[in-house]
Amino acid sequence: MVNQSNLKKSSNIVRAIAHPVRLAILKYISEQGTTNVNSIYNSLKLEQSITSQNLRILRIAELVETKRDGKFIHYTINHAKIAKLNNALTAFFEKKVATNADEPEVEKSTNAKHHRVTSNVQSQAKAS
Repeated sequence: MVNQSNLKKSSNIVRAIAHPVRLAILKYISEQGTTNVNSIYNSLKLEQSITSQNLRILRIAELVETKRDGKFIHYTINHAKIAKLNNALTAFFEKKVATNADEPEVEKSTNAKHHRVTSNVQSQAKAS
């Protein structure tokens, strides 16, 4: 049975990284190590409101961490969460690829056997 709570959390995380602006923000924060919203929107040439909105989504997904310093909020990448996400996605897609990789081999094998049987039957019919 699927755990709906975990499914919702997982979909929020995947949705958070599935947007080009958020990926650009994550990349920029990663390159800077620590940065604030002003630096992000000035460097990426985004509107402040769009940057803040996308940072909120990244915070909810726990992909970035925040630290307040006076009136500034500094953002860093949550490397532990990113690593966990990477491992989960890798495991999921490896399993999916392995499952899909098996199917064509079965079909090829079945088709080859069918071809051999058909050829043998035809050869036997000609010999008779």
